[in-house]
Amino acid sequence: MESLRELYKIGKGPSSSHTMGPVRAILDYSNSHAEASRFRIVLYGSLAHTGKGHLTDAALKEAVSPRLAEVLFDYRDLPLPHPNTLDIEGFDGSGTSLGRVRYLSVGGGTIRRDGEAEPEKREVYPFRTFGEIMDYCKAHGCTLDGVVYAFEGEEIKEFLREVWHTMVQTIRRGIEASGRLPGPLGVERKAKTLFETVAEDEEPEAREKRHLCSFAFATSEENAGGGTVVTAPTCGASGVLPAVLFYLSRKHGFSEDRVLAALASAGLVGVTVKQNASVSGAEAGCQAEVGTATAMAAAAVCRLFEAGIDETEYAAEIALEHQLGLTCDPVGGYVQIPCIERNAVASLRALTSAELSRVLSGTRKISFDTVVKTMYETGRDLSARYRETSEGGLAAIYKSCD
Repeated sequence: MESLRELYKIGKGPSSSHTMGPVRAILDYSNSHAEASRFRIVLYGSLAHTGKGHLTDAALKEAVSPRLAEVLFDYRDLPLPHPNTLDIEGFDGSGTSLGRVRYLSVGGGTIRRDGEAEPEKREVYPFRTFGEIMDYCKAHGCTLDGVVYAFEGEEIKEFLREVWHTMVQTIRRGIEASGRLPGPLGVERKAKTLFETVAEDEEPEAREKRHLCSFAFATSEENAGGGTVVTAPTCGASGVLPAVLFYLSRKHGFSEDRVLAALASAGLVGVTVKQNASVSGAEAGCQAEVGTATAMAAAAVCRLFEAGIDETEYAAEIALEHQLGLTCDPVGGYVQIPCIERNAVASLRALTSAELSRVLSGTRKISFDTVVKTMYETGRDLSARYRETSEGGLAAIYKSCD
């Protein structure tokens, strides 16, 4: 399995697949065609259908500025090697084409060129499944973060520290921001209101839940506005894990090292899903994004409270199992409705999953690996209309009602 450095990526929102990935593609092309003075980029599949809402065209143009970039959206139903496909063609000063390259944005900000073998992953873990990780933990008497430090080295802590500090900064920016998010939906930022509202006769537990949700809103709204976030495992699902970690660290005063251990543990859950399924909404629906994020956050909760490996696996399994079939249907292609609220609800679900596992872990029948496999097969069976095209589900019904 690959490094956590390939899971947690710091960059601009609102989408790892639709902004981070295409930007990496244009930079890859530009670096290998330094003589290019302008570019022509054609977006296909999910990139075409929701590119405007994901600010894909704006991100591409900004990435090569002051050089010009023409971005075209091809909405035809074509056979594609991946739902997130784009062609990039550069031209020199005389207008001569420098050749066209097709790129695939395969999720989490990762890209590859069509026709090339998948690049050799930085395989740092000798595991294929979460079950194998569990066996290692039991044989060596270590925790999930212990596995991370053993195979990635202690220096991974500095990377995780940067990830955590970025997450905190994103929440703090989002919790102070107000106004409307970009796009025609007119969505108001709500994180500040959720955090500051004082409801009459409100129970402390209800207030705490609202604060947790406000932190998820804060990150998700920053993402929707094109701010800097951490993929966990994607931009669209970037609000869940930071919200849970920030909420619990504030409430219980956990040390930074404990939080980094939780972040490492969550990372192993995430790379397991990437290894055996997908974290791309365009490929497997929102179950692959928010579902995975919830499982990661549930595992992080378990590590914060020093739960055992069986309990941790069960928490992750509960979190993912009960989001099987979750569609990716962003209204208008914007990562706003239902994405922002969905991150908040998922943060609550992560806490519930961890609490259930604490009591019931000895009774479980289904393994996390089984649910991961099921999620991927479910995602492949989903109609493309329900996989980030904004052509089905809530996006379609909202459009028709509107």
